Amino acid sequence: MHLYPAAMEPLLPGAGKRLSSLKAKSLEVIRESAALGAMLHPVTRQALVELLHKMNSYYSNLIEGHNTHPTAIERALIRDYAAEPAKRALQEESVAHIQVQRRMEERLAAEPSLEICEPEFLCWLHREFYSRLPEEFHSVEQHDGARVLIVPGTLRTSGVRVGRHFAPLSDSLPSFLERFAKAYSPARFDDVDRILAAAASHHRLLWIHPFLDGNGRVTRLFTHAYLHRARIDGHGLWAATRGLARRREEYVAALADADEPRRGDLDGRGNLSERGLTDFCEFFLDTALDQIRFMREVLDLDGVQERVLRFAELAAGRGEVRIEAGFLLRDVVLRGEIARGEAARITGLGTRSAQALVAELVRKRLLVSETPKGPLRLGLPPSAVAYYFPRLYPEGIEAGMRTSTH
Repeated sequence: MHLYPAAMEPLLPGAGKRLSSLKAKSLEVIRESAALGAMLHPVTRQALVELLHKMNSYYSNLIEGHNTHPTAIERALIRDYAAEPAKRALQEESVAHIQVQRRMEERLAAEPSLEICEPEFLCWLHREFYSRLPEEFHSVEQHDGARVLIVPGTLRTSGVRVGRHFAPLSDSLPSFLERFAKAYSPARFDDVDRILAAAASHHRLLWIHPFLDGNGRVTRLFTHAYLHRARIDGHGLWAATRGLARRREEYVAALADADEPRRGDLDGRGNLSERGLTDFCEFFLDTALDQIRFMREVLDLDGVQERVLRFAELAAGRGEVRIEAGFLLRDVVLRGEIARGEAARITGLGTRSAQALVAELVRKRLLVSETPKGPLRLGLPPSAVAYYFPRLYPEGIEAGMRTSTH
């Protein structure tokens, strides 16, 4: 059992060729993420950010072994829950993640001096998440079969083992978290080293395991906050969670490898393996680059326009909308929003036919508006997402989303 914070040294990869390689990859993350943020009109981009909140929820819960279909998540957001208690609980779990991520981003914007590595913030994330979960998730079964109540936002008061790793004793958690906060405070680093710190802190927070349950979810939210605060999330257009879920076995193995003690004199000078931490940081950076490049491909403007028009063509072929719908949808993608009065000009239809088309697209949530007469923006129901932005979800899941727009 670990008593003193020195047990989690080293806190960052050491010097040498591998560190230079990691810094080069960190610089790639910064550059490519910055370019990603400029690919869409800000209004369209915000619609996609809201969609990615749902995607992050899906993948974060999938890492925990909880698979909730995106359409079930959409229904839960309008309080249309499944009758089966187990399915409803998973829907509520997904909504909780979405709500906490929104609240977290709002808090980061409102409190620019917020210290995100401090225990207060970590406990706040845990409390916000667990206070939204159904009762089924408020206890955990221990090795002896006893069920222990989880108190939202409260550090654990018992020992815990994850695989071969024995987490620090509960009495020592305050000192470990104090060291964590000082070591990884974003203010300590330049832009490049901040990416490395985000990767390393992801592992070390899981290694500390401050809560009885929910450490994985809290850590992924924390890492999102770290990248968001550092402005390295492409204005919200990418997140590591999808990549970690798609490489789940590698992710778990990399975490476990970084848990290992030092392996001889050539493996750093700390208690834990420097090679293991370096490997994990490299895995994390590779995953980040993969996700940024995936989103860059998905958001290529020519490709998005083509897919939007194709979606409208297919829907028209099924008799669900007029073919001219594609022109309206393409314009809102490019311009962010359009005035309702422009619909006739854009589609070439008469005024009444254009108004009827707008009403139908709003009913199907393909267009959205804050007021009955307000500007029109892009809507992203699941049936359209699978066409507009393919491969956001796994192939089997995505196929189930390609249903009628009714």
